[in-house]
Amino acid sequence: MARQVRAEVTRASVLMAAADVFVRLGYANAGLNEIIEQSGVTKGALYFHFSSKEDLARGVIDEGQVRLTAGVTSVSDGPTPALEALVALSYVAIEAASSDPIVAAMLRLQHEIGDYQGTDGNVVTAWQQAFERLVGRAVDEGDIRTEEDVPPETLATFLLGSLLGTHVVATATNAFDELPRRMERVWYFILPGLVEPSKLVYFRQFASRRLLR
Repeated sequence: MARQVRAEVTRASVLMAAADVFVRLGYANAGLNEIIEQSGVTKGALYFHFSSKEDLARGVIDEGQVRLTAGVTSVSDGPTPALEALVALSYVAIEAASSDPIVAAMLRLQHEIGDYQGTDGNVVTAWQQAFERLVGRAVDEGDIRTEEDVPPETLATFLLGSLLGTHVVATATNAFDELPRRMERVWYFILPGLVEPSKLVYFRQFASRRLLR
């Protein structure tokens, strides 16, 4: 049991050090030697858990996904109206990445590696499913209006693509500090196409209040 605990502590140390290096240097420039030095483990200990830099990066993606999913679930599965939950979700990743380097590294690595894969499959698939559920519920709740020929799944894909694209551009241009304001602007321009005019002011103010948290 003690050996297992030590192994878990070692793995966690490697993941945290790797996350910091990946965030600072990016996947291409990150070196295993620097990660080993920063984590304080031996080369053998690192290779016991991860067979390569790519394997380590996907381990960071897995752990970041677990941590981000916890925040997403607390919002999406609660009693909050679905459209409010969708707005809140767009800020959850920003808030998590600001306080947790593993989430920040996960969000960067999935773009830089390019296939959005951890070791357990495509990480965007779970986000797509969450958005589809929430869009469908928001339609049922009367907060999102859709055209008859636009199924909720299509609208969910559009919203997710818009929000992910905003994050990609901010990350690629080293403008992460501007991301909350950019996300609020995305909602400002998207909401008129989603809600009845009588609800527009409320939901725009909701997105702005979330920005100020």
